[in-house]
Amino acid sequence: MKIKNRDELRPQSPRGGTELQLEYLKRNVDFKLLEEVQICTSVPERVPLHKDKVNILWQKNSWDQPNLNPWFSDKSNHNKYDWYVFNSHWNYEQFRKKFDIPTHRCVVIKNGISGIQRAPAYKKGQAIKIIHHNTPWRGLSVLLGAMQLVKNPLITLDVYSSTRVYGEHFFNETDKDYEQLYLQATKLPNVNYIGYQPNEHIKDNLEQYQMYVYPSIFEETFCISLLECMAAGIFCIVNDFGALYETGAEFPLYVPYENDHRVMAQKFAFAIEQAANKLHENEVLNHLESQSHYANIYYGWGKIGTTWTKFLEGAISAKAQ
Repeated sequence: MKIKNRDELRPQSPRGGTELQLEYLKRNVDFKLLEEVQICTSVPERVPLHKDKVNILWQKNSWDQPNLNPWFSDKSNHNKYDWYVFNSHWNYEQFRKKFDIPTHRCVVIKNGISGIQRAPAYKKGQAIKIIHHNTPWRGLSVLLGAMQLVKNPLITLDVYSSTRVYGEHFFNETDKDYEQLYLQATKLPNVNYIGYQPNEHIKDNLEQYQMYVYPSIFEETFCISLLECMAAGIFCIVNDFGALYETGAEFPLYVPYENDHRVMAQKFAFAIEQAANKLHENEVLNHLESQSHYANIYYGWGKIGTTWTKFLEGAISAKAQ
């Protein structure tokens, strides 16, 4: 299968989930309020602590990441921040249990979405396009294994997987590790390997897709790609690894996580085939309508921004007393 669009060969600054959420925060919260706090994302003290501001660590990474685990393991560091903001209850619980962090300084404010167009209702007999736009180490190998078992000729998969989302330097250092995986994707007749596209492109094209499939082998602390597809009214098939079940609530089709990735690939292939046979049914269409409504109501950045505003006003007021 021909590669549609190998990664664009121009310098890229990191625009993963953390960077995108920070952009949304700046758009949806008053600048004067943000000026009174010092927010560091994920890696402690990457942004220097400020002696005159409210210091906040906005924690999105998993507890076991090597660039933050040693810092949290040293309990003398814990009082350096006024507040810890976690992007999911699942993530907060990991840090609470692993490091005994000061719970009175912790709050959960989840990630959000914006600008998602609703995909049209699927009609029986139409082509079924699957989107997968997660980084390659998070389950692409399992998904490609599943696609080798999918026999329905209506089903194809578009893969937007690349390390370029984390910037040019990270791409140059790591992307070669996944070249064989990309090559495998190009050889499968029902898979189109596209590579990196910016988030704006993904959001603008979600309405072309009918399914999002993510057999995760990486413990997500939240999953923005799942949330975006939910908001678009796309049928989602994921497993229950990490915070995926918290992100998705009762809406995705959950395939239980398997340590044996070959078995997990078989189960995902079966789930894809079975879901494809039901996509046109009114019960499924109504479910997807409710899913889209839920994601947009509870995770739209209008609501998330209000939550941040109230939190920051309280944190600044408490600091001043």
